[in-house]
Amino acid sequence: MVQVSRRTGRKGVSGSALIRLLAQLTDTDVPESKQGFADRLSEWLRWTDAISLAAALQSGPATAPSGAAASGSDAEERECARVRAALANAIAAESTIGADFAAYRRRYHARQQAMEAAVEPLRARLRAKLAARSPDMARLAAMDAVMEQALAAHEHRVLSTVPALLEKHFERVRQADSEAQPEGWLDAFGKNMQGVLLAELDIRFQPVEGLLEALRKRS
Repeated sequence: MVQVSRRTGRKGVSGSALIRLLAQLTDTDVPESKQGFADRLSEWLRWTDAISLAAALQSGPATAPSGAAASGSDAEERECARVRAALANAIAAESTIGADFAAYRRRYHARQQAMEAAVEPLRARLRAKLAARSPDMARLAAMDAVMEQALAAHEHRVLSTVPALLEKHFERVRQADSEAQPEGWLDAFGKNMQGVLLAELDIRFQPVEGLLEALRKRS
């Protein structure tokens, strides 16, 4: 699996690696939120989502498929690692495609779609494994399903803004470096876009890692 170095971002900018990297590339100051995590999350949830979460917490024991409860987490670990490595290597294998940002925008959207298509079945698979373990794990799986449905539209809306931010960086780098480095600036931009995509991959895999951790504790 490829490894791409992470930049630490601008001084004073907090949040995920993706936020820090975008702040650095766009030379933007991101004020630290004064709200706690629960308060910020509540702004994304509707009252119907709260009812669904309450129902998930109060749900009864799940009926485990025959033999499911005895299976370990090794197969899930391998599958998640395989999918993540394939996505990361595909990101790192791409080369520059000229000086028109429209092509990079299409490529970024394609990679986002690939991540969505890969992560959703992984979460469903892990939820099924957890639901077969115990009533507590079944409730955790049910809560994850509710949260995925409740936050999917918000996540898509927020992450869909990333290409526009990259375009600002693209234009700024082109204006600053195209005369001094006729070809080098495109290579530098390509590496930066790879870094942003890998940071987004980290975010998209966080729910998967959480479910995997729960599965490890019950193995």
